Amino acid sequence: MIIIAGIYKAYDIRGIAATELDETLAYDIGRTFVIVKNARGKTLLVGHDMRPTSQPFSRKVIEGMRAEGANVVDAGLVSTSLFYFAARHVDGGCMVTASHNPPEYNGFKFVFKNLPVSYGTGIAEMERLIKKRLPPLSAQGKTNGTTFIARDYLDEFLTFNLGFLTTERPFKMVIDAGNGMGGYTYGKLLPLLEERGIEVVPLFFELDGTFPNHEANPLKPETLVALRQKVLETKGVALGLALDGDEDRCVFLDENGETINSDLTLGLVSERLLEAHGPGVVVHDLRCSRAVREAIIAHGGTPVPSPVGYANIKPLANERGALFGGEISGHFFPKETGYNEDTMFILFELLNLLDEAGKPLSELVAPLRKYAFSGEINSEVADADRTLAAVERRYAALPGIKDLSHLDGVRIEYATWWFSLRKSNTEPVVRLIVEADTQQEMGTRRDELLALIRG
Repeated sequence: MIIIAGIYKAYDIRGIAATELDETLAYDIGRTFVIVKNARGKTLLVGHDMRPTSQPFSRKVIEGMRAEGANVVDAGLVSTSLFYFAARHVDGGCMVTASHNPPEYNGFKFVFKNLPVSYGTGIAEMERLIKKRLPPLSAQGKTNGTTFIARDYLDEFLTFNLGFLTTERPFKMVIDAGNGMGGYTYGKLLPLLEERGIEVVPLFFELDGTFPNHEANPLKPETLVALRQKVLETKGVALGLALDGDEDRCVFLDENGETINSDLTLGLVSERLLEAHGPGVVVHDLRCSRAVREAIIAHGGTPVPSPVGYANIKPLANERGALFGGEISGHFFPKETGYNEDTMFILFELLNLLDEAGKPLSELVAPLRKYAFSGEINSEVADADRTLAAVERRYAALPGIKDLSHLDGVRIEYATWWFSLRKSNTEPVVRLIVEADTQQEMGTRRDELLALIRG
């Protein structure tokens, strides 16, 4: 097993800004990205979020890219959803953000030819080159032969997304931006929605990279407390929406303040898109509920499982020409956006669905809440490979197996329950999910598996 350690991660470069990242490293990241992706003479996009170190790091990335002979478009302050939208107009680029991580972190995400750059497709080679200590360039380097412009894509991004909003009903909703980049993009969206009679109650839209109200990570239940309270105390709310720090993930609450697991959001939006566009492939994270796969099939779609992670799902969706894709972490990949995350698209499709169905969100999602789902449970182990092998030996010997997959770790399905156990890329941890027809069976199977894993 290869564990990706340090600041060079499976899908980005990320670390503590004060001790692990600095402007010199940002400059080298810009240079090595051009070298590794053979991007001399190509046009690259750079954007940054609202963290205190993001703009200085962005400036140095740009300098490094231009020093190695790349042309650069500076998108300035952007969310990651907006960055991906703008990056489709160029050859690739770098987004300076630490996403949902705490305020002391920062990081760098990369895209090239509209595909994410992962550890295996570029970051590992960047790490190797940076650790070799790149030779210094002259002050100007090759910059004189490159072009540089600054461009604002926000109005174009909003116009693009509003094209998918077909409902004319006067919905009301609460949106919690968590002091992240959603406060910027959705802040500009609000008056445009008001023109259509849609009212938004905003929470924590002020940009603040110290995240004074709560961590901008909607997968943590404690970060949804303020949103839930506002949904419950505000009359006539159709839904609540929580955004992460860089606004590429979204989690929804129904009108009763109940959290909708993001795999169930995937199921709802898939139903709407399949009804609107006809049969198609939906790529889903292999951890998604059986209810999601069943809903896709019932609406004429073909569910295709994927290993976990957007760097796996996006290329697979592109390869299969999928109608839609998503995972339980709240990342969604519509065909209309080039399989890039776009939280506004998901919000608007849910509003369209609410309009067409004429039912509250809780009623629409109820049929998908029919199984008992454990959520992902982490266990630290001495040897992840040995643990997976032991679990597979034990459970592959049980009668009645319907499916056994090694797509990502081991996933075994039986008539009334299934489990997925996979390894972390960054630490000696295994991650377990169990789903069953009943809460009692889920709890029993979960506890049996955890006893074996941790024993």
